[in-house]
Amino acid sequence: MKPKANPVTKSRQSELFPEARPRLLDFIDRAHSLVRLADRIEWEVFDQYWDQQFSEAGGQHARPGRLVSGLLMLKHMDALSDERLIEAWVSNPYYQYFCGETHFQHKPPADPTSLIKWRQKLGEEGLEWLLTMVLESALNCEALDENSLAHLCVDSTVMEKNIAYPTDSQLLEKCRGKLVKTLRTHQLYLRQSYSRKGPREAQKVGRYAHAKQFKRMRRSIRQQCTWVGRLKRDLMRQLDHIPQHHKPAARQLIQQADQLINQAKHPKSKNKLYALHEPDVDCISKGKAHKRYEFGTKVGIACTQKEGFVVGIRSFSGNPYDGNTLDEQLEQAKILTDVDIKTVAVDLGYRGRHKTKATVIHRGRKLSKRQKKRLKRRSMLEAMIGHMKNDGLLGRCHLKGLEGDANHALLCGIGHNLRLLRAYVRQLPFWLRNNHLYRILFSNLFARRGQLLVSVSA
Repeated sequence: MKPKANPVTKSRQSELFPEARPRLLDFIDRAHSLVRLADRIEWEVFDQYWDQQFSEAGGQHARPGRLVSGLLMLKHMDALSDERLIEAWVSNPYYQYFCGETHFQHKPPADPTSLIKWRQKLGEEGLEWLLTMVLESALNCEALDENSLAHLCVDSTVMEKNIAYPTDSQLLEKCRGKLVKTLRTHQLYLRQSYSRKGPREAQKVGRYAHAKQFKRMRRSIRQQCTWVGRLKRDLMRQLDHIPQHHKPAARQLIQQADQLINQAKHPKSKNKLYALHEPDVDCISKGKAHKRYEFGTKVGIACTQKEGFVVGIRSFSGNPYDGNTLDEQLEQAKILTDVDIKTVAVDLGYRGRHKTKATVIHRGRKLSKRQKKRLKRRSMLEAMIGHMKNDGLLGRCHLKGLEGDANHALLCGIGHNLRLLRAYVRQLPFWLRNNHLYRILFSNLFARRGQLLVSVSA
């Protein structure tokens, strides 16, 4: 059922004061950055999209759009987990005001698992609406210049997945455990489980590799492959005895076992599996000295050259060449901002293979003075990516699948824009903080002062 139009009308929780409860604005600091930021965000833009996701049929009312978007924003603005966010919301009146509450609440607004359902309900399209709302708010409060939306910097990074460092021995041992569990769950015939030998053999592989005894290490890995192959064939022979709704998972496990055995026997094979629960993880090498390989997905980021606001961010599975992703990256930025892209500053990884009409600026070609200045701003994006990984949650993705990668990347871009917007609001003078009427008042005062000085000099 659609959410209620006014969140104030929903049933209130236990009261701190029995007679009359004070409003949040009566005891919080109105100059706080979250209060100023909440007053400048265009919540109505997202509310229109959120209301369209529900029907008029009966049932429990959905949560208000401002509460949903506010919680997702706060999570990625302050780099909190779902559980920690709900705990902080109950004890922080500024979080509650940011989410649209008028009185202090003593109970959590929702279960932490509700955030999972909200992210799935929104999807990539809904989170792009959320990013558009933040950009509109930045334009309205003049933190972002509309002319700078046509001049972008584009770069790519790796968003690592929340998986252990993959090794053949550990993956084979996990696969052996899953095969044994599947056979025992469905009460199928199991000749031998290797529950005692399997973990011991995986330990031997690590010790042999540390001692540089590679022949012994390879022999132990072959032994693990033999055990996994036996269990896999046991499951294949008894596949007909498994219930129909469990057969797809069993077939996927058999396929993963085949893939692990093949990549253990042929280390130079291209098609590799790095995690059993995340089969779409890619191995990406970015040439870093401290981290040779990163296991996750590639993320393309487009931000303005002047202010550094993210106007486009999306994940690309399969580790594609950067030049092949530029057209899709600029297309997303154009859809979100409704502005034609004029110039794009990139690194040498984006040379060629793009069909965009925008001027692509990179070193290695003759550039004008203005283009050289724009190219110097490209290095700013490297620092922005570092902030998104250290101050935000771009460093590690805990959401499942390719859809989780796309959603997490967009939420990290939203959190980065909100941190920039919060920093902009903090540094505003007092007469610019609260209302645009102050600007009109002071501009009129300065105009009258100028007229007075002119008349005195005359």
